[in-house]
Amino acid sequence: MAAAIVERSATRDEARQAAQAYLNSRITNGTTTGARKPFTVPEINIAPSFSPSLSDRKAVAAQIRDACTTSGFFHITGHGISEDTRQAILTEARRFFKTLPQERKEALHVKHSNYFRGWEPAEYTYVNPDDWNAEQQAPETKEGFNWGYEEGLDPSGGDGLYRELDGEKVNGNVWPSESDLPGFYGVVKEYYGQVLSLARHLFRLFALSLGLPEDEFDEMITHPGGIARLLYYPASNDPQPLDPNHKDKEIGLGAHSDYECFTILLCSSAPGLEILSPDNVWVPAPAVQGSFIINVADFLMRWTNGVYKSTVHRVVNRTREDRYSIPFFFSINYDQMVEWTIRRSILRYELVSMY
Repeated sequence: MAAAIVERSATRDEARQAAQAYLNSRITNGTTTGARKPFTVPEINIAPSFSPSLSDRKAVAAQIRDACTTSGFFHITGHGISEDTRQAILTEARRFFKTLPQERKEALHVKHSNYFRGWEPAEYTYVNPDDWNAEQQAPETKEGFNWGYEEGLDPSGGDGLYRELDGEKVNGNVWPSESDLPGFYGVVKEYYGQVLSLARHLFRLFALSLGLPEDEFDEMITHPGGIARLLYYPASNDPQPLDPNHKDKEIGLGAHSDYECFTILLCSSAPGLEILSPDNVWVPAPAVQGSFIINVADFLMRWTNGVYKSTVHRVVNRTREDRYSIPFFFSINYDQMVEWTIRRSILRYELVSMY
């Protein structure tokens, strides 16, 4: 048993080291002064993907494929989630961070959770592990609240088979009480359920984009990994424009790539998301009214053998306005075995790409 624990620990350490090596290989050292080619974040209207016409759905999937093989980021409009629903969850984010008493937040601290659920204070963690040992790095200013999939949040009702990453059948989420934040859980449930349904829909489009049957992944997302966060980035004390020759004194969220299959991101009006272009230049993500930002994550990049790009990004609030965002990190069922599926999918993709 002890040997097995040591082996698992070594495997985790190797994975972390490999992830950090990849991240370090991408991060600019700040000497690059300009991009050699344009970097764009395309806007895709996915409304036709809800059509009964397969050709309409494939047309949207083709646009997704183009985005995933180039920038790894794209905006979606026509997604069907109302602006009322989107604004409601942003309002709850403000309520949580601005009105919930400190002692109530402390009771929800992620240090009490085996699954890193609950309140995450600023500077408690760094998304880039190298920042822990680099005194010259700016501290992260973000504050968060984290939760994951639970059947009560799933409009389908779930299949009763959800497991955490450690294999335990538990609900690891923690929530503020109704008396502390009336209506909070109800708004979270409404938003999470709609975004979860959107994520399942997008996965069907990802399947089409890879030349696979539309239902290729359906059985893999019946009780999926779906971590969501409320994030608060306080207004900058000294707003400075993005400058490759200027070292930032404030970093909301350090440079990183996401781990799951893809991310669905909702943002408030304050900008802050910055993407590392293929030329290792930080590029501000443009704003598109009413959209979600979608980005490829590491698992999908690995699954497609690097054809789809997981792109390094960060958040720097360069304004005097508070910024709020709600990322939703979508994955397949945590207990899903994928080896054979990966090989079959990549083989199909390569055959389709040849013709």
